Amino acid sequence: MNASAKAVNEIDWADKNYLVVDDFVGVRQLLREALRSLGAKNIDQASSGGEAMGLLARIRYDVVLCDYNLGDGKNGQQVLEEARVRNLVNPSTVWLMVSAEKSVESVMGAAEHQPDAYLIKPITEGVLLTRLNRVWHKKQIFRLIDQAYAEKDYLRAARLCDAAIEGHKAHEIDLLRMKAKLMEKSGEPVKAREVYERVLEQREYQWARAGIAKIRMANGEFEQARQAFQSVIAENRYYIDAYDQLALTYQNLGKLDEACAILERAAKLSPNSVPRQRNLGNVALKVGNVQMAEQAFRKCILIGEYSIMKTPDAYLGLARVCGQKNDAKEALRLLLQVQREFAADHPDIALRSKITEGLVYHESGDYRRARKAGDELEALLNATEARPDIPTCLELATLLFAVGVKDAPVELLCYVIRNNHDNPLLLDEVQKIFDKARLGDEGLEFIRVSKKEATDLMNQGVLLWKTGKLKDAVEWMRQARKKVPNNQRILFNAAQILVSHMQQHGYDTALSSEAYEVLHHVDRLLPGQQRFAQLMEQLAQLQPVAESGVVDEVV
Repeated sequence: MNASAKAVNEIDWADKNYLVVDDFVGVRQLLREALRSLGAKNIDQASSGGEAMGLLARIRYDVVLCDYNLGDGKNGQQVLEEARVRNLVNPSTVWLMVSAEKSVESVMGAAEHQPDAYLIKPITEGVLLTRLNRVWHKKQIFRLIDQAYAEKDYLRAARLCDAAIEGHKAHEIDLLRMKAKLMEKSGEPVKAREVYERVLEQREYQWARAGIAKIRMANGEFEQARQAFQSVIAENRYYIDAYDQLALTYQNLGKLDEACAILERAAKLSPNSVPRQRNLGNVALKVGNVQMAEQAFRKCILIGEYSIMKTPDAYLGLARVCGQKNDAKEALRLLLQVQREFAADHPDIALRSKITEGLVYHESGDYRRARKAGDELEALLNATEARPDIPTCLELATLLFAVGVKDAPVELLCYVIRNNHDNPLLLDEVQKIFDKARLGDEGLEFIRVSKKEATDLMNQGVLLWKTGKLKDAVEWMRQARKKVPNNQRILFNAAQILVSHMQQHGYDTALSSEAYEVLHHVDRLLPGQQRFAQLMEQLAQLQPVAESGVVDEVV
Protein backbone atom coordinates (compact mmCIF):
# COMPACT_ATOMS: atom_id res chain seq x y z
CA MET A 1 0.00 0.00 0.00
CA ASN A 2 1.50 3.38 -1.01
CA ALA A 3 1.75 6.33 1.41
CA SER A 4 -1.20 8.19 -0.13
CA ALA A 5 -3.55 5.21 0.15
CA LYS A 6 -2.37 4.57 3.70
CA ALA A 7 -3.13 8.19 4.67
CA VAL A 8 -6.62 7.90 3.18
CA ASN A 9 -7.28 4.73 5.16
CA GLU A 10 -6.17 6.38 8.39
CA ILE A 11 -9.18 8.71 8.23
CA ASP A 12 -12.55 7.39 9.37
CA TRP A 13 -14.65 8.53 6.41
CA ALA A 14 -17.68 6.50 7.44
CA ASP A 15 -18.87 8.76 10.29
CA LYS A 16 -18.78 12.00 8.29
CA ASN A 17 -21.59 13.91 6.55
CA TYR A 18 -21.27 14.62 2.82
CA LEU A 19 -23.17 16.87 0.42
CA VAL A 20 -22.90 16.48 -3.36
CA VAL A 21 -24.30 19.39 -5.41
CA ASP A 22 -24.68 19.05 -9.19
CA ASP A 23 -27.54 19.67 -11.61
CA PHE A 24 -26.81 16.44 -13.53
CA VAL A 25 -27.96 13.24 -11.87
CA GLY A 26 -25.24 11.17 -13.59
CA VAL A 27 -22.46 13.33 -12.11
CA ARG A 28 -24.05 13.17 -8.67
CA GLN A 29 -24.13 9.37 -8.87
CA LEU A 30 -20.50 9.22 -10.01
CA LEU A 31 -19.32 11.41 -7.11
CA ARG A 32 -21.50 9.49 -4.66
CA GLU A 33 -19.96 6.17 -5.73
CA ALA A 34 -16.45 7.62 -5.43
CA LEU A 35 -17.24 8.67 -1.85
CA ARG A 36 -18.77 5.29 -1.07
CA SER A 37 -15.54 3.62 -2.14
CA LEU A 38 -13.96 5.46 0.79
CA GLY A 39 -16.55 4.01 3.13
CA ALA A 40 -18.77 7.11 3.24
CA LYS A 41 -22.36 6.40 4.31
CA ASN A 42 -24.12 9.71 5.03
CA ILE A 43 -24.28 11.27 1.55
CA ASP A 44 -26.93 13.90 0.71
CA GLN A 45 -27.51 15.23 -2.80
CA ALA A 46 -28.81 18.53 -4.19
CA SER A 47 -29.62 19.35 -7.82
CA SER A 48 -29.66 23.14 -7.46
CA GLY A 49 -28.14 25.97 -5.47
CA GLY A 50 -31.42 26.63 -3.69
CA GLU A 51 -31.78 22.98 -2.65
CA ALA A 52 -28.17 22.98 -1.43
CA MET A 53 -28.79 26.06 0.73
CA GLY A 54 -31.81 24.35 2.31
CA LEU A 55 -29.71 21.32 3.26
CA LEU A 56 -26.78 23.44 4.49
CA ALA A 57 -29.17 25.36 6.74
CA ARG A 58 -30.30 22.12 8.42
CA ILE A 59 -27.21 19.90 8.48
CA ARG A 60 -23.55 20.48 9.31
CA TYR A 61 -21.48 18.79 6.61
CA ASP A 62 -17.89 17.63 6.88
CA VAL A 63 -17.34 17.53 3.11
CA VAL A 64 -19.12 19.42 0.29
CA LEU A 65 -18.57 18.64 -3.40
CA CYS A 66 -20.22 21.46 -5.34
CA ASP A 67 -20.40 22.03 -9.08
CA TYR A 68 -19.79 25.59 -10.31
CA ASN A 69 -22.61 25.67 -12.90
CA LEU A 70 -25.94 24.64 -11.41
CA GLY A 71 -28.40 25.79 -14.06
CA ASP A 72 -30.99 28.39 -13.10
CA GLY A 73 -30.60 30.15 -9.76
CA LYS A 74 -27.48 30.24 -7.59
CA ASN A 75 -24.22 28.95 -8.98
CA GLY A 76 -21.62 27.10 -6.91
CA GLN A 77 -19.67 30.27 -6.17
CA GLN A 78 -22.80 31.90 -4.74
CA VAL A 79 -23.64 28.82 -2.67
CA LEU A 80 -20.16 28.86 -1.10
CA GLU A 81 -20.32 32.62 -0.56
CA GLU A 82 -23.70 32.47 1.17
CA ALA A 83 -22.79 29.42 3.25
CA ARG A 84 -19.81 31.31 4.66
CA VAL A 85 -21.65 34.58 5.24
CA ARG A 86 -24.46 32.75 7.07
CA ASN A 87 -21.98 30.51 8.99
CA LEU A 88 -23.58 27.34 7.63
CA VAL A 89 -20.27 25.48 7.36
CA ASN A 90 -17.87 24.57 10.14
CA PRO A 91 -14.29 25.89 10.09
CA SER A 92 -13.13 22.31 9.44
CA THR A 93 -15.58 21.65 6.56
CA VAL A 94 -13.82 20.69 3.31
CA TRP A 95 -15.33 22.46 0.27
CA LEU A 96 -14.31 21.14 -3.14
CA MET A 97 -15.51 23.19 -6.14
CA VAL A 98 -16.05 21.08 -9.23
CA SER A 99 -16.42 22.46 -12.76
CA ALA A 100 -16.00 21.80 -16.44
CA GLU A 101 -15.28 25.53 -16.86
CA LYS A 102 -11.69 26.37 -17.74
CA SER A 103 -12.19 30.04 -18.66
CA VAL A 104 -10.12 32.55 -16.71
CA GLU A 105 -13.16 34.45 -15.45
CA SER A 106 -14.85 31.30 -14.07
CA VAL A 107 -11.72 30.01 -12.36
CA MET A 108 -10.87 33.47 -11.03
CA GLY A 109 -14.40 34.02 -9.74
CA ALA A 110 -14.41 30.73 -7.86
CA ALA A 111 -10.85 31.20 -6.59
CA GLU A 112 -11.73 34.59 -5.09
CA HIS A 113 -14.05 32.80 -2.67
CA GLN A 114 -11.26 30.36 -1.79
CA PRO A 115 -12.73 26.88 -1.87
CA ASP A 116 -10.35 24.29 -0.44
CA ALA A 117 -9.74 22.93 -3.93
CA TYR A 118 -10.93 23.58 -7.50
CA LEU A 119 -11.30 20.40 -9.57
CA ILE A 120 -11.71 20.44 -13.36
CA LYS A 121 -13.98 17.81 -14.91
CA PRO A 122 -13.73 15.02 -15.85
CA ILE A 123 -12.64 13.86 -12.40
CA THR A 124 -11.21 10.42 -11.79
CA GLU A 125 -11.84 8.65 -8.52
CA GLY A 126 -8.13 8.68 -7.78
CA VAL A 127 -7.80 12.46 -8.24
CA LEU A 128 -10.87 13.11 -6.07
CA LEU A 129 -9.68 10.91 -3.23
CA THR A 130 -6.12 12.27 -3.32
CA ARG A 131 -7.28 15.90 -3.19
CA LEU A 132 -9.88 15.19 -0.54
CA ASN A 133 -7.34 13.46 1.67
CA ARG A 134 -4.74 16.21 1.26
CA VAL A 135 -7.22 18.99 2.04
CA TRP A 136 -8.77 17.13 4.97
CA HIS A 137 -5.43 16.82 6.77
CA LYS A 138 -4.65 20.49 6.20
CA LYS A 139 -8.08 21.60 7.45
CA GLN A 140 -7.64 19.67 10.69
CA ILE A 141 -4.45 21.64 11.41
CA PHE A 142 -6.44 24.88 11.05
CA ARG A 143 -9.62 23.67 12.77
CA LEU A 144 -9.01 25.21 16.21
CA ILE A 145 -7.51 28.34 14.66
CA ASP A 146 -10.53 28.80 12.41
CA GLN A 147 -12.86 28.28 15.36
CA ALA A 148 -11.12 31.01 17.38
CA TYR A 149 -11.21 33.23 14.29
CA ALA A 150 -14.95 32.64 13.88
CA GLU A 151 -15.40 33.68 17.53
CA LYS A 152 -13.33 36.83 16.81
CA ASP A 153 -10.79 35.79 19.45
CA TYR A 154 -7.97 36.82 17.14
CA LEU A 155 -5.17 36.87 19.71
CA ARG A 156 -5.91 33.29 20.84
CA ALA A 157 -6.06 32.23 17.20
CA ALA A 158 -2.62 33.78 16.61
CA ARG A 159 -1.17 31.84 19.54
CA LEU A 160 -2.67 28.66 18.10
CA CYS A 161 -0.85 29.40 14.82
CA ASP A 162 2.47 29.51 16.67
CA ALA A 163 1.69 26.21 18.39
CA ALA A 164 0.67 24.59 15.09
CA ILE A 165 3.89 25.72 13.38
CA GLU A 166 5.91 23.79 15.97
CA GLY A 167 4.15 20.54 15.08
CA HIS A 168 3.52 21.06 11.36
CA LYS A 169 6.58 22.57 9.71
CA ALA A 170 5.30 21.53 6.27
CA HIS A 171 2.43 24.02 6.68
CA GLU A 172 4.52 26.81 8.21
CA ILE A 173 3.95 29.30 5.34
CA ASP A 174 0.17 28.82 5.40
CA LEU A 175 0.12 29.21 9.18
CA LEU A 176 2.24 32.36 9.00
CA ARG A 177 -0.14 33.79 6.41
CA MET A 178 -3.04 33.18 8.77
CA LYS A 179 -1.11 34.66 11.71
CA ALA A 180 -0.37 37.85 9.76
CA LYS A 181 -4.04 38.18 8.92
CA LEU A 182 -4.92 37.72 12.60
CA MET A 183 -2.43 40.37 13.66
CA GLU A 184 -4.06 42.81 11.24
CA LYS A 185 -7.50 41.88 12.58
CA SER A 186 -6.18 42.48 16.10
CA GLY A 187 -5.05 45.98 15.22
CA GLU A 188 -1.37 44.95 15.46
CA PRO A 189 0.06 46.10 12.11
CA VAL A 190 3.67 46.14 13.34
CA LYS A 191 3.47 42.47 14.36
CA ALA A 192 1.66 41.61 11.13
CA ARG A 193 4.43 43.23 9.13
CA GLU A 194 7.06 41.25 11.06
CA VAL A 195 5.29 38.04 10.02
CA TYR A 196 5.10 39.09 6.37
CA GLU A 197 8.81 39.98 6.39
CA ARG A 198 9.63 36.61 7.95
CA VAL A 199 7.81 34.93 5.06
CA LEU A 200 9.59 37.07 2.46
CA GLU A 201 12.96 36.00 3.87
CA GLN A 202 12.08 32.47 2.77
CA ARG A 203 10.46 33.23 -0.59
CA GLU A 204 9.07 36.16 -2.60
CA TYR A 205 5.35 35.52 -2.05
CA GLN A 206 3.12 38.15 -3.68
CA TRP A 207 0.50 37.89 -0.93
CA ALA A 208 3.14 38.83 1.67
CA ARG A 209 4.20 41.88 -0.36
CA ALA A 210 0.54 42.83 -0.77
CA GLY A 211 0.07 42.40 2.99
CA ILE A 212 2.84 44.90 3.74
CA ALA A 213 1.33 47.28 1.18
CA LYS A 214 -2.06 47.10 2.96
CA ILE A 215 -0.37 47.97 6.24
CA ARG A 216 1.32 50.96 4.59
CA MET A 217 -2.02 52.12 3.23
CA ALA A 218 -3.61 51.80 6.68
CA ASN A 219 -0.75 53.93 8.06
CA GLY A 220 -1.46 56.66 5.51
CA GLU A 221 1.62 55.88 3.39
CA PHE A 222 -0.49 55.97 0.25
CA GLU A 223 2.25 56.61 -2.31
CA GLN A 224 4.44 53.77 -1.00
CA ALA A 225 1.37 51.49 -0.95
CA ARG A 226 0.55 52.47 -4.54
CA GLN A 227 4.02 51.53 -5.74
CA ALA A 228 3.91 48.22 -3.88
CA PHE A 229 0.51 47.17 -5.26
CA GLN A 230 1.58 48.11 -8.79
CA SER A 231 4.69 45.98 -8.33
CA VAL A 232 2.58 43.00 -7.22
CA ILE A 233 0.32 43.35 -10.27
CA ALA A 234 3.35 43.62 -12.55
CA GLU A 235 4.59 40.30 -11.17
CA ASN A 236 1.17 38.59 -11.25
CA ARG A 237 -1.55 40.16 -13.37
CA TYR A 238 -4.11 37.71 -11.95
CA TYR A 239 -3.66 38.80 -8.31
CA ILE A 240 -7.11 40.40 -8.21
CA ASP A 241 -7.08 41.62 -4.61
CA ALA A 242 -4.09 43.82 -5.45
CA TYR A 243 -6.21 45.64 -8.05
CA ASP A 244 -8.96 46.31 -5.49
CA GLN A 245 -6.42 47.57 -2.97
CA LEU A 246 -4.65 49.72 -5.56
CA ALA A 247 -7.99 51.30 -6.47
CA LEU A 248 -8.63 52.04 -2.80
CA THR A 249 -5.15 53.59 -2.54
CA TYR A 250 -5.90 55.87 -5.48
CA GLN A 251 -9.18 56.89 -3.82
CA ASN A 252 -7.27 57.81 -0.66
CA LEU A 253 -4.91 59.86 -2.82
CA GLY A 254 -7.91 61.65 -4.34
CA LYS A 255 -7.17 60.17 -7.79
CA LEU A 256 -10.60 58.85 -8.71
CA ASP A 257 -9.91 58.56 -12.45
CA GLU A 258 -6.99 56.22 -11.77
CA ALA A 259 -9.08 54.23 -9.26
CA CYS A 260 -11.78 53.86 -11.89
CA ALA A 261 -9.30 52.60 -14.49
CA ILE A 262 -7.87 49.98 -12.12
CA LEU A 263 -11.31 48.70 -11.11
CA GLU A 264 -12.21 48.46 -14.80
CA ARG A 265 -9.14 46.27 -15.42
CA ALA A 266 -9.97 44.06 -12.44
CA ALA A 267 -13.60 43.71 -13.52
CA LYS A 268 -12.48 42.51 -16.96
CA LEU A 269 -10.25 39.84 -15.42
CA SER A 270 -12.82 38.68 -12.86
CA PRO A 271 -16.21 40.12 -13.81
CA ASN A 272 -18.45 38.06 -11.53
CA SER A 273 -17.74 39.87 -8.25
CA VAL A 274 -20.81 41.78 -7.07
CA PRO A 275 -18.86 44.13 -4.74
CA ARG A 276 -16.28 44.95 -7.43
CA GLN A 277 -18.89 45.85 -10.03
CA ARG A 278 -20.70 47.94 -7.42
CA ASN A 279 -17.48 49.77 -6.49
CA LEU A 280 -16.69 50.37 -10.15
CA GLY A 281 -20.15 51.84 -10.70
CA ASN A 282 -19.87 54.14 -7.69
CA VAL A 283 -16.40 55.45 -8.64
CA ALA A 284 -17.38 55.87 -12.30
CA LEU A 285 -20.44 57.86 -11.21
CA LYS A 286 -18.24 60.15 -9.09
CA VAL A 287 -15.89 60.91 -12.00
CA GLY A 288 -18.78 61.49 -14.38
CA ASN A 289 -18.24 58.43 -16.57
CA VAL A 290 -21.95 57.74 -16.92
CA GLN A 291 -21.55 55.01 -19.56
CA MET A 292 -19.12 52.97 -17.46
CA ALA A 293 -21.23 53.48 -14.34
CA GLU A 294 -24.29 52.20 -16.18
CA GLN A 295 -22.46 49.12 -17.48
CA ALA A 296 -21.09 48.28 -14.03
CA PHE A 297 -24.38 48.75 -12.21
CA ARG A 298 -26.30 46.68 -14.79
CA LYS A 299 -23.70 43.90 -14.56
CA CYS A 300 -23.84 44.08 -10.76
CA ILE A 301 -27.63 43.66 -10.81
CA LEU A 302 -27.39 40.77 -13.27
CA ILE A 303 -24.79 38.70 -11.41
CA GLY A 304 -26.19 39.64 -8.01
CA GLU A 305 -29.69 38.29 -8.64
CA TYR A 306 -29.04 35.08 -6.66
CA SER A 307 -26.13 36.30 -4.54
CA ILE A 308 -26.17 37.03 -0.83
CA MET A 309 -23.99 40.03 -1.73
CA LYS A 310 -26.96 41.59 -3.53
CA THR A 311 -27.70 45.05 -2.09
CA PRO A 312 -29.86 48.04 -3.07
CA ASP A 313 -26.81 50.14 -3.99
CA ALA A 314 -26.52 49.08 -7.64
CA TYR A 315 -30.23 49.80 -8.23
CA LEU A 316 -29.96 53.22 -6.57
CA GLY A 317 -26.76 53.95 -8.48
CA LEU A 318 -28.36 52.96 -11.78
CA ALA A 319 -31.32 55.22 -10.97
CA ARG A 320 -28.86 58.10 -10.51
CA VAL A 321 -27.35 57.24 -13.90
CA CYS A 322 -30.81 57.32 -15.48
CA GLY A 323 -31.41 60.72 -13.92
CA GLN A 324 -28.22 62.07 -15.47
CA LYS A 325 -29.35 60.65 -18.83
CA ASN A 326 -32.72 62.43 -18.40
CA ASP A 327 -34.49 59.09 -18.25
CA ALA A 328 -36.55 59.77 -15.14
CA LYS A 329 -39.09 57.11 -16.15
CA GLU A 330 -36.61 54.21 -15.84
CA ALA A 331 -35.13 55.77 -12.70
CA LEU A 332 -38.52 55.75 -11.00
CA ARG A 333 -39.15 52.19 -12.19
CA LEU A 334 -35.87 51.11 -10.57
CA LEU A 335 -36.80 52.88 -7.34
CA LEU A 336 -40.12 51.04 -7.19
CA GLN A 337 -38.31 47.76 -7.89
CA VAL A 338 -35.72 48.34 -5.18
CA GLN A 339 -38.42 49.02 -2.59
CA ARG A 340 -40.28 45.83 -3.51
CA GLU A 341 -37.16 43.65 -3.42
CA PHE A 342 -35.39 45.04 -0.35
CA ALA A 343 -38.14 46.32 1.97
CA ALA A 344 -38.07 43.21 4.19
CA ASP A 345 -34.32 43.28 4.96
CA HIS A 346 -33.53 46.99 4.64
CA PRO A 347 -35.77 49.14 6.86
CA ASP A 348 -34.13 52.31 5.51
CA ILE A 349 -34.84 51.54 1.86
CA ALA A 350 -37.84 53.87 1.60
CA LEU A 351 -35.69 56.74 2.88
CA ARG A 352 -32.80 55.94 0.55
CA SER A 353 -35.16 55.62 -2.41
CA LYS A 354 -36.74 58.99 -1.66
CA ILE A 355 -33.28 60.61 -1.42
CA THR A 356 -32.31 59.10 -4.78
CA GLU A 357 -35.62 60.23 -6.26
CA GLY A 358 -34.89 63.79 -5.17
CA LEU A 359 -31.38 63.63 -6.61
CA VAL A 360 -32.71 62.19 -9.89
CA TYR A 361 -35.20 65.05 -10.24
CA HIS A 362 -32.57 67.64 -9.33
CA GLU A 363 -29.95 66.25 -11.74
CA SER A 364 -32.50 66.00 -14.56
CA GLY A 365 -33.58 69.64 -14.00
CA ASP A 366 -37.03 68.99 -12.47
CA TYR A 367 -36.47 71.33 -9.51
CA ARG A 368 -40.13 71.46 -8.47
CA ARG A 369 -40.33 67.70 -7.91
CA ALA A 370 -36.86 67.73 -6.33
CA ARG A 371 -38.05 70.31 -3.80
CA LYS A 372 -41.18 68.26 -3.10
CA ALA A 373 -39.00 65.20 -2.34
CA GLY A 374 -36.83 67.40 -0.10
CA ASP A 375 -39.87 68.62 1.85
CA GLU A 376 -41.05 65.03 2.38
CA LEU A 377 -37.59 64.01 3.60
CA GLU A 378 -37.40 66.96 5.98
CA ALA A 379 -40.76 65.93 7.44
CA LEU A 380 -39.48 62.35 7.87
CA LEU A 381 -36.40 63.60 9.73
CA ASN A 382 -38.48 65.76 12.05
CA ALA A 383 -40.78 62.84 12.86
CA THR A 384 -38.05 60.60 14.31
CA GLU A 385 -34.89 60.83 16.38
CA ALA A 386 -33.28 57.92 14.52
CA ARG A 387 -30.69 58.79 11.90
CA PRO A 388 -29.51 56.72 8.90
CA ASP A 389 -25.96 55.52 8.31
CA ILE A 390 -23.22 58.00 7.49
CA PRO A 391 -23.23 57.72 3.64
CA THR A 392 -27.02 58.17 3.63
CA CYS A 393 -26.73 61.20 5.94
CA LEU A 394 -24.23 62.81 3.56
CA GLU A 395 -26.41 62.16 0.49
CA LEU A 396 -29.49 63.47 2.28
CA ALA A 397 -27.70 66.62 3.45
CA THR A 398 -26.43 67.23 -0.10
CA LEU A 399 -29.96 66.96 -1.52
CA LEU A 400 -31.56 69.13 1.15
CA PHE A 401 -29.01 71.90 0.66
CA ALA A 402 -29.51 71.66 -3.11
CA VAL A 403 -33.28 72.21 -2.83
CA GLY A 404 -32.91 75.15 -0.46
CA VAL A 405 -33.35 73.58 3.00
CA LYS A 406 -30.80 74.63 5.63
CA ASP A 407 -31.54 73.62 9.23
CA ALA A 408 -32.19 69.90 8.65
CA PRO A 409 -28.98 69.21 6.66
CA VAL A 410 -26.93 71.20 9.19
CA GLU A 411 -28.31 69.02 11.98
CA LEU A 412 -27.53 65.89 9.97
CA LEU A 413 -23.95 66.93 9.33
CA CYS A 414 -23.44 67.85 12.99
CA TYR A 415 -24.67 64.34 13.86
CA VAL A 416 -22.09 62.91 11.45
CA ILE A 417 -19.34 65.04 13.04
CA ARG A 418 -20.22 64.05 16.61
CA ASN A 419 -20.08 60.37 15.68
CA ASN A 420 -16.79 60.74 13.78
CA HIS A 421 -15.06 63.60 15.57
CA ASP A 422 -11.57 62.11 15.07
CA ASN A 423 -11.94 61.07 11.40
CA PRO A 424 -10.20 63.82 9.38
CA LEU A 425 -11.04 62.35 5.94
CA LEU A 426 -14.75 62.29 6.74
CA LEU A 427 -14.65 65.75 8.29
CA ASP A 428 -13.07 67.03 5.05
CA GLU A 429 -15.96 65.47 3.12
CA VAL A 430 -18.44 67.19 5.43
CA GLN A 431 -16.67 70.53 4.93
CA LYS A 432 -16.91 70.09 1.15
CA ILE A 433 -20.69 69.70 1.46
CA PHE A 434 -20.84 72.93 3.48
CA ASP A 435 -18.62 74.64 0.89
CA LYS A 436 -20.85 73.48 -1.98
CA ALA A 437 -23.84 74.95 -0.11
CA ARG A 438 -21.90 78.23 0.27
CA LEU A 439 -21.69 77.78 4.03
CA GLY A 440 -17.92 77.31 4.27
CA ASP A 441 -17.20 79.54 7.28
CA GLU A 442 -20.33 78.42 9.13
CA GLY A 443 -19.37 74.82 8.41
CA LEU A 444 -15.98 75.29 10.07
CA GLU A 445 -17.72 76.52 13.22
CA PHE A 446 -20.28 73.70 13.17
CA ILE A 447 -17.43 71.20 12.93
CA ARG A 448 -15.52 72.82 15.81
CA VAL A 449 -18.54 72.90 18.13
CA SER A 450 -19.70 69.36 17.29
CA LYS A 451 -16.21 67.93 17.80
CA LYS A 452 -16.07 69.59 21.22
CA GLU A 453 -19.47 68.14 22.20
CA ALA A 454 -18.28 64.60 21.40
CA THR A 455 -14.95 65.11 23.16
CA ASP A 456 -16.63 66.51 26.30
CA LEU A 457 -19.03 63.57 26.43
CA MET A 458 -16.16 61.10 26.23
CA ASN A 459 -13.85 62.92 28.64
CA GLN A 460 -16.49 63.16 31.39
CA GLY A 461 -17.06 59.40 31.30
CA VAL A 462 -13.33 58.72 31.37
CA LEU A 463 -12.90 61.14 34.30
CA LEU A 464 -15.57 59.32 36.33
CA TRP A 465 -13.82 56.04 35.54
CA LYS A 466 -10.34 57.29 36.47
CA THR A 467 -11.60 58.72 39.77
CA GLY A 468 -13.10 55.37 40.79
CA LYS A 469 -16.77 56.26 40.24
CA LEU A 470 -17.36 53.19 38.09
CA LYS A 471 -21.11 52.93 38.56
CA ASP A 472 -21.56 56.57 37.54
CA ALA A 473 -19.13 56.09 34.64
CA VAL A 474 -21.10 53.10 33.31
CA GLU A 475 -24.36 55.07 33.40
CA TRP A 476 -22.75 58.18 31.87
CA MET A 477 -21.41 56.18 28.94
CA ARG A 478 -24.81 54.58 28.39
CA GLN A 479 -26.29 58.04 27.96
CA ALA A 480 -23.35 59.08 25.76
CA ARG A 481 -23.99 56.08 23.50
CA LYS A 482 -27.60 57.17 23.07
CA LYS A 483 -26.49 60.64 21.98
CA VAL A 484 -23.69 59.43 19.70
CA PRO A 485 -24.45 55.75 18.96
CA ASN A 486 -21.73 55.30 16.34
CA ASN A 487 -18.72 57.10 17.83
CA GLN A 488 -16.04 54.41 18.00
CA ARG A 489 -13.95 56.18 20.65
CA ILE A 490 -16.95 56.49 22.95
CA LEU A 491 -17.99 52.90 22.25
CA PHE A 492 -14.53 51.55 23.08
CA ASN A 493 -14.34 53.58 26.28
CA ALA A 494 -17.83 52.40 27.23
CA ALA A 495 -16.74 48.78 26.80
CA GLN A 496 -13.50 49.42 28.72
CA ILE A 497 -15.44 50.88 31.65
CA LEU A 498 -17.79 47.86 31.71
CA VAL A 499 -14.76 45.54 31.76
CA SER A 500 -13.12 47.57 34.54
CA HIS A 501 -16.33 47.44 36.59
CA MET A 502 -16.33 43.62 36.41
CA GLN A 503 -12.59 43.40 37.11
CA GLN A 504 -13.10 45.32 40.34
CA HIS A 505 -16.56 44.16 41.44
CA GLY A 506 -16.84 40.69 39.94
CA TYR A 507 -18.38 39.15 36.84
CA ASP A 508 -21.90 40.25 35.94
CA THR A 509 -23.88 38.51 33.18
CA ALA A 510 -25.80 41.64 32.16
CA LEU A 511 -22.68 43.83 32.03
CA SER A 512 -20.79 41.16 30.09
CA SER A 513 -23.61 40.92 27.52
CA GLU A 514 -23.68 44.71 27.26
CA ALA A 515 -19.91 44.85 26.70
CA TYR A 516 -20.05 42.20 23.97
CA GLU A 517 -22.92 44.05 22.30
CA VAL A 518 -20.97 47.33 22.33
CA LEU A 519 -17.79 45.69 20.99
CA HIS A 520 -19.51 43.85 18.15
CA HIS A 521 -21.27 47.07 17.18
CA VAL A 522 -18.00 48.98 16.93
CA ASP A 523 -16.39 46.08 15.04
CA ARG A 524 -19.16 46.26 12.45
CA LEU A 525 -18.53 50.00 12.10
CA LEU A 526 -14.75 49.72 11.75
CA PRO A 527 -13.22 46.22 11.79
CA GLY A 528 -9.61 45.51 12.68
CA GLN A 529 -9.11 47.79 15.68
CA GLN A 530 -6.48 46.91 18.28
CA ARG A 531 -8.72 47.79 21.22
CA PHE A 532 -11.39 45.40 19.94
CA ALA A 533 -9.05 42.40 20.13
CA GLN A 534 -7.67 43.47 23.51
CA LEU A 535 -11.06 44.03 25.10
CA MET A 536 -12.46 40.80 23.67
CA GLU A 537 -9.59 38.94 25.30
CA GLN A 538 -10.14 40.71 28.63
CA LEU A 539 -13.84 39.80 28.50
CA ALA A 540 -13.01 36.16 27.75
CA GLN A 541 -10.72 36.06 30.80
CA LEU A 542 -13.53 37.38 33.01
CA GLN A 543 -15.97 34.73 31.80
CA PRO A 544 -16.67 32.01 34.41
CA VAL A 545 -16.15 28.54 32.95
CA ALA A 546 -19.56 27.39 34.19
CA GLU A 547 -21.25 30.21 32.27
CA SER A 548 -19.22 30.11 29.06
CA GLY A 549 -22.43 29.63 27.10
CA VAL A 550 -23.17 33.32 27.66
CA VAL A 551 -20.38 34.26 25.27
CA ASP A 552 -21.66 31.98 22.55
CA GLU A 553 -25.16 33.34 22.99
CA VAL A 554 -24.06 36.97 22.69
CA VAL A 555 -21.57 36.45 19.89
